[in-house]
Amino acid sequence: MATRNVETIQGAHRAFNRRGFDAVTKLLSTEHVYKDRSRNQSIPGRQGFKDYLQSWVDSFSDARVADPVYIDAGKTVIAKFMARGTNDGPLGDTPATGRQIEVPFCELMQFDDKGMIISGEVYYDQLTMLTQLGLMKVPELAKAA
Repeated sequence: MATRNVETIQGAHRAFNRRGFDAVTKLLSTEHVYKDRSRNQSIPGRQGFKDYLQSWVDSFSDARVADPVYIDAGKTVIAKFMARGTNDGPLGDTPATGRQIEVPFCELMQFDDKGMIISGEVYYDQLTMLTQLGLMKVPELAKAA
């Protein structure tokens, strides 16, 4: 049986998939900070997180959280999922490729005693994503392994 914190993250992922960013940000404490570890980026506050989510959708309009697995660790919830989508918008300075991604993500969310998300961080493999988009080639050494 899922705890309240797991149910909160499940709801946040469902809201993302239907583009309910306001519903997601209501779950965040006012001091919330989110860290995208793959890009070494810190995203402070509710509006910052909403803008961060929108930036993904701007690059992948059909972006979605798929096949999630949630691990309850008390005040921390770990979510493992596949990020799927078609690159139909610019990714930074790079034009859309029209290619699809399917990249594993691991997200850790921390909760306070009131059940609000106080911080989060996400890890994903940029090399895999950029390779799937045709923007990078797999290094020769990696091909041999």
